[in-house]
Amino acid sequence: MPKENGAMMQHFHWYSKDDGSLWRTVTEEAPNLAEAGFTAIWLPPSYKGTGGGQDVGYGVYDMYDLGEFDQKGSVRTKYGTKDEYVNAVKALQDNGIHAYADIVMNHRMGGDEAEPAKAIPHSKSNRLQPNGELKDVSTFTHFKFPGRNGKYSKFEWHWNHFNAVDYDDSNPDDQDSIFLFEGKKFDEQVSKENANFDYLMGSDLDFDVEEVRNEMIEWGQWYIDTTNIDGFRLDAVKHIPAWYIPQWLEAMNKHKKTDMFAVAEYWENGLDNLKKYLHHSKGQVSLFDVPLHYNFRTASIKGGGFDMRKIFDGTLVQDCPDLAVTFVANHDSQALQDLESVVESWFKPMAYALILLRQQGYPCVFEADYYGAEYTDDGKDGEQYTIHMPSHRYLIDKFLYARKHFAYGQQNDYFDHQDCLGWTCLGDEGHEGTMAVILTDAGEDSKHMETGKPNTSYVDITGHIEESVTTDENGWAEFKCDGGSVSVWVEADKTSL
Repeated sequence: MPKENGAMMQHFHWYSKDDGSLWRTVTEEAPNLAEAGFTAIWLPPSYKGTGGGQDVGYGVYDMYDLGEFDQKGSVRTKYGTKDEYVNAVKALQDNGIHAYADIVMNHRMGGDEAEPAKAIPHSKSNRLQPNGELKDVSTFTHFKFPGRNGKYSKFEWHWNHFNAVDYDDSNPDDQDSIFLFEGKKFDEQVSKENANFDYLMGSDLDFDVEEVRNEMIEWGQWYIDTTNIDGFRLDAVKHIPAWYIPQWLEAMNKHKKTDMFAVAEYWENGLDNLKKYLHHSKGQVSLFDVPLHYNFRTASIKGGGFDMRKIFDGTLVQDCPDLAVTFVANHDSQALQDLESVVESWFKPMAYALILLRQQGYPCVFEADYYGAEYTDDGKDGEQYTIHMPSHRYLIDKFLYARKHFAYGQQNDYFDHQDCLGWTCLGDEGHEGTMAVILTDAGEDSKHMETGKPNTSYVDITGHIEESVTTDENGWAEFKCDGGSVSVWVEADKTSL
């Protein structure tokens, strides 16, 4: 489970280097990450993808190959070798940081041999609508893993372990259909987009098959034994039946003899279906707060025209704070990706203040926002673009420091102006320091707020405001911030805890 006032980092982005260096970088950075205040690191998928050493990890080929076997054109994965991954997990743990593994259960890609089968083509826009009759198909659904040659597991995948594919090798020109195998149905308790969004890509696992469920559990137990991972980020759960995830997690917890933290990605900008998923998954899984991300995006685009009092409206952190993982950006939302939904850079310090300096939710920092990133790729229009993402590390480090030492006790909100928000944290028995936060998406502003500490001097640890502020005999003061900025005021004699 998250540590007290924990904060995680997503330690990769879509365009992270494909030179096999990431696991070594994490090992080297572990002490610095701990010192900064990170208590958990979400690592990318560690197993071999169909793209070999260039695969980001979501095109899963062999989950037992953590960068150990010569498969799909390489031994290592994009991020390194098996031993380097295990070492990175241990380095994080040695520095008091939990390591979370990215688990992709939905699909397999890059099958080794084609198999004959029968299937009914279905419309991609309405997965419950056949657009043809039962027909013979040829599908790459036999996964033999010849490079691994049965080490760790002799299990092989065949067409009957899947319910659908989107490619018929005997008729490759049909790009408009999803082929549902004979005798199969799409799983239930999935997203209702496209009538049923069970199918996402590749060869879609059929969780109605007991052998499939058992194989995923056996693999998960092997993975825990091999890596000693602390928790999970579960990919694309809107495409996986919600009833299976608690079963899988229960088996993992029983095997490790502890309750492992799990957060799932259900990408939808709406609260109702997120709450339905939490209900179906019996509250065993946290969810990323996608609606909050979109609120940040809208506020950043409107550039002062957004009513900041509504920044938490319709969000998971407002409705279910104990199960909300808050974030500003991730690998899917970054520019040039399919789910591109960029939060403009000028607004990101305010967005990070809103997730890191408040007590509700479990915040996740995006690596590309922390270290910065630059990459080139094609846009949806076919043109090539170079994207520069500036580093916000200086301020994020300040926020992490304040979160660790001051974001406790009674939290008083001053959400009384459409452009300017403020709140104070009054501390508790174990954390006597107090804090006042103020931010604005428009011009410079100030708020009269109470800290509970009379006649006490406060300084802005961001450095944006140089002059100190002293509270009156009742513990109130006028706290300021610059335009389009955030200031974090803490007690002057507690800036080096």
